[in-house]
Amino acid sequence: MDETNIVINPGVRLLSEITKRGMKQSELAIRTGATAKHISTVINGTKEISMSFARKLDIALGDKSGTWVAYQAEYDAYQAELEEKNGITEEEIAIFKRMKDIVDYFIDKIKVMHNGCGVPEKIIQLRKLLCVTNLTVIPQITYNAAYRAQVKSSTAIDSYILFAWQRLCEIQTEKTDIALQFDSKKLSDSILAIKEQMFETDPNTMVNNIKAIFAECGVAFDVVRHFRGAPVQGFIKETENGKVILCVTIRGKNADRFWFSLFHEVGHLLNGDLSTRFVDFDTVRSEMEDNADSFARDTLINPEHYKNFLAYNNYHDLAYIKRFAQYEGVPHWIVIGRLHSDEWLDWSTFAHELPKFEWVKD
Repeated sequence: MDETNIVINPGVRLLSEITKRGMKQSELAIRTGATAKHISTVINGTKEISMSFARKLDIALGDKSGTWVAYQAEYDAYQAELEEKNGITEEEIAIFKRMKDIVDYFIDKIKVMHNGCGVPEKIIQLRKLLCVTNLTVIPQITYNAAYRAQVKSSTAIDSYILFAWQRLCEIQTEKTDIALQFDSKKLSDSILAIKEQMFETDPNTMVNNIKAIFAECGVAFDVVRHFRGAPVQGFIKETENGKVILCVTIRGKNADRFWFSLFHEVGHLLNGDLSTRFVDFDTVRSEMEDNADSFARDTLINPEHYKNFLAYNNYHDLAYIKRFAQYEGVPHWIVIGRLHSDEWLDWSTFAHELPKFEWVKD
């Protein structure tokens, strides 16, 4: 709340109102049926205006019904916010400052927080957005602590940024219109339709088409910006109504990396890795992650076909790569990306052939 717009105590407001009317406190007591002492304690600010007394004031002062209960409620909210501000510690301010990038994103890009106020007001906004009464409690939340246990101790994970990033995923997908619960068979049957979007040249149209396909399978999908401190490539969450949130993020802009990450997350869904919340860290290696990688590789390019393709030893020939890609039903840059990843080609070879998605913000 703007400190220049201080909310007046209802008692002070009451004294002002009866003074303007030329009414004494004793007369107000008679009109409302209250004692003179009660009127005095309200005006002095030592007693709140109750619901029943507020109704009597509306009548006695000729105000619209609900006027005085609204004055009291406004003041109560103002006082509560002042208490929140006074309860903000240096530790919480330090946490807020290290979250600057994602807070700026909340304010400037998706506009779920507003600017034009000081740090205390923004901290209160952020608390409400993240559904915590104090930012310092975030590492103690069960699933956040569990995610830290998945990764190497050397990995640079910031619990606060990771927590806010998950909330960002929820916010970006909450307006997606999904009529059905998650249907794994329907998702499996939609793989070819999803792969066809690799040929869409406009990234925004491509993402919108993918969203529509996923929605038909009970999945709310979006691409979410990456933030330092949250080294993740995907986020999956099962909602209370049986629907699923699926978000991916990529640090670079290469299109081949985006598609591998997307099908990696689809692999988790179809392999039954879905849990209440699942954060897919870049650095975590496990059998579950290996299976998701295999699904992505084999979905993009048939493994037997790829083996035969390599056997001819012509993969340095761009024309040969393009013919194989056409046979597989994928853009040729998907094959180039795979050759780079498998180290059959140097990363610089045919690098100019790889499309880049400029809508991905580093």
